[in-house]
Amino acid sequence: MTAEQAPPGVNPQIPNAARMYDYFLGGKDNFQADRELAELVLSVLPETRQGTRENRLLIGRIVEYLAKRGITQFLDLGSGLPAQQNVHEVALRFAPDARVAYVDSDPVVCAHGNALLAKHDNVIMARADATDPRSVLADPRIRRLIDFDRPVAVLMMFFLHLVPEEAGPQGFVAAYRDALPSGGHLAISHVAGDAAPERTAQVAELYRRSNAAFVPRSREEVARFFGDFELVPPGLADGVNAVGVWPFSDPDVPPSAYADMAGLAYVGIGRKP
Repeated sequence: MTAEQAPPGVNPQIPNAARMYDYFLGGKDNFQADRELAELVLSVLPETRQGTRENRLLIGRIVEYLAKRGITQFLDLGSGLPAQQNVHEVALRFAPDARVAYVDSDPVVCAHGNALLAKHDNVIMARADATDPRSVLADPRIRRLIDFDRPVAVLMMFFLHLVPEEAGPQGFVAAYRDALPSGGHLAISHVAGDAAPERTAQVAELYRRSNAAFVPRSREEVARFFGDFELVPPGLADGVNAVGVWPFSDPDVPPSAYADMAGLAYVGIGRKP
């Protein structure tokens, strides 16, 4: 997109994390400022492009896994711009009665999402701040679509590492856990701060130029997001250890393909007892 195509109220000169994510995926819904900062990130952490694309594929495998086990309601927080392997596309393939609510605060994301989802009765894009669970859980469109007395899967995929500590991520994630009934699920993918702390610190400094923070976290910190939920075996996995042993890994991808991403992200899914 060019700056002249920016919707009202959107400053195309300020890099946006959602549009940078779109650029990493090879999309076109981004501005020059997004592309320039994304390229700087790639110069420091080139694994970002592969990791972002693997995350999109991972979302599809997680949704398939849950849908095959009877989960038909999905709340996708910080969903970003529509791309391939969208949650509703995968969910409806395995559960025709599936209901999906996407949540994002970015006006461009929501404008695109609402346009693409207009033909779907059981899929919505809600503009809300995912770090404010009260507003999300009270949103009338979400309440009409999602029945929180029945199992719901809350997805936080490549979202929480864009949330600074001052926003209280442990607290608001706990609020979403509390809102789920027994049998509800929480899925998280999160950039790790253990494997390449110097490079991820450089990326964090670059993200200061954007609309979002970049906060890689340790395995222990990511594990705390699941509270007392039961982790699907073998538990919290990284990009390498997930291959071949984790239910959501791609059996057609050899572990060597993930060697450059070793430890750079953690992925897990928990179930409320």
